[in-house]
Amino acid sequence: MGMDIQSNGIRIHVSEKGDGERAVIFLHYWGGSSRTWQFVTNELSDAYRTVATDHRGWGHSEAPDDGYRIADLADDAQGAIEALALPRYVLVGHSMGGKVAQLLASRQPQGLEGLVLVAPSPPSPMALLDEQRAVMVSAYNSRESVGWVLDNVLTGSPLAPERREQVIEDSLRGAPLAKEAWPNIATREDISADVAAINVPVLVIAGERDLVDRVETLQAELLPRIAHARLEVLAGIGHLSPLEAPSAVAAAIRRFVSELER
Repeated sequence: MGMDIQSNGIRIHVSEKGDGERAVIFLHYWGGSSRTWQFVTNELSDAYRTVATDHRGWGHSEAPDDGYRIADLADDAQGAIEALALPRYVLVGHSMGGKVAQLLASRQPQGLEGLVLVAPSPPSPMALLDEQRAVMVSAYNSRESVGWVLDNVLTGSPLAPERREQVIEDSLRGAPLAKEAWPNIATREDISADVAAINVPVLVIAGERDLVDRVETLQAELLPRIAHARLEVLAGIGHLSPLEAPSAVAAAIRRFVSELER
């Protein structure tokens, strides 16, 4: 079920499924939308209330003229969680959404019980060459450019045609400011001092074949900075694990949440 919520002064779109005492909140990657998570939430909504948001400028959320830093996206998500009055929840973030989730968790919000980082961007600035940033800025300009990035950078194994089409649509739909802000601004932001304040259990799910946020980058830049974090690596999987291997991602989340419940 999709609905709009007023959060942080703008309209944020959320998709909800299932019900349960505990909610699991999902924040998507740069180029995605709440539906990036649909194959994962389909497998979890029997046990949990699942809530996936569209970041500002993506999916069906509003695209204001500014406010695309990590803190802005974290404010949007936090406002949506507060508007939904979720007493206990686990926060899940993928890639850019993972960096947002780290900052939000570092604020120690009321009700947060655990954090799952799926192929997350590290808290430190991404080491990108200017040419790489330029490629990223134009990556989502056309069907062809999205397709190239999808096949050569984002996935470790080919996506089914309808999932590939969904990624192309979501990537093209992004607002220009949202497309530009991640490579040019938010990837350069350093939140490594903030993440020391995270005080809940953390599961990091990495793809063995991820070319964007590589396992060794996470081992060097993320894991040492976040207490109580443990790493699970998915064999043969690239950066888009919520679409490449949703069952494996859902199973890992389910195990993590059931450990929290114990």
